[in-house]
Amino acid sequence: MKKTYIFTLLGLLLIGLLSGCAEKEKLSDGTELVEKGKFIYAASGEFKPFSYMKKDLTMTGFDIAVGEAVGKELGLEPVQKRMKFKGLIEGIKTGRADVAVASHTINDARAKHVAFSTPYYYSGPQIFTRTNSKIKTTKDLKGKEVAVAKGSTYADIAGRYTKNVKTYDSDITALKALSMGRHDAVVTDFVTGKSAKKEGFKIKGQQLIERSEQAIVLPKDNPKLLKRVNEALDHLRDDGTLAKISKKYFGQDITKKPE
Repeated sequence: MKKTYIFTLLGLLLIGLLSGCAEKEKLSDGTELVEKGKFIYAASGEFKPFSYMKKDLTMTGFDIAVGEAVGKELGLEPVQKRMKFKGLIEGIKTGRADVAVASHTINDARAKHVAFSTPYYYSGPQIFTRTNSKIKTTKDLKGKEVAVAKGSTYADIAGRYTKNVKTYDSDITALKALSMGRHDAVVTDFVTGKSAKKEGFKIKGQQLIERSEQAIVLPKDNPKLLKRVNEALDHLRDDGTLAKISKKYFGQDITKKPE
């Protein structure tokens, strides 16, 4: 009798949890939201100047400003949600947030699990070293110890050139470790490295490895939301909002596709 009661209780709890995860608010046009009237966007808060923490424990940065702008353009209340970068893709798949605005590079591996918006900025991985390093190009990385952020595309890129790849929770902590004398190099976004250098990190930018496109991440099963987010981004490009946000954080417009 006691066992039956326990199993029944566990079953009811499981059903409640599963139904809670599955339910979403559906708008009249078929767009699904985690919560009615809100645009819940996720970021890591570990990727300065794209997303980082303020003293009040809220996030700020370029990605956060873009998330806010998109939410308002959609006529929804923007709500930020912090997650570890390596868990963002899974978080979007399982409905913990509507989207991730977290500098995700568009690639085939991620596209198997989530959908991408049109790019909201353009960037590229770059090699960063200490100022006295002899490393200049990818050829020089062979056998060297290279640090990257967990879950980033930079880990795969570094792995093409060396088997000795170390991971950190964020690009900034990797660059800080490099600046303090650890590892031989870091592969990260060139804007992030440039910003860290301005803040006093003793690092130097070397070869720009390639160009990449960064986009908002959405669930694959919510095409109406993807359509609306793309329309919002189009308008924010056309009216100059994205360029204005970019210039505020970087002093240049990285939202325009390089020629």
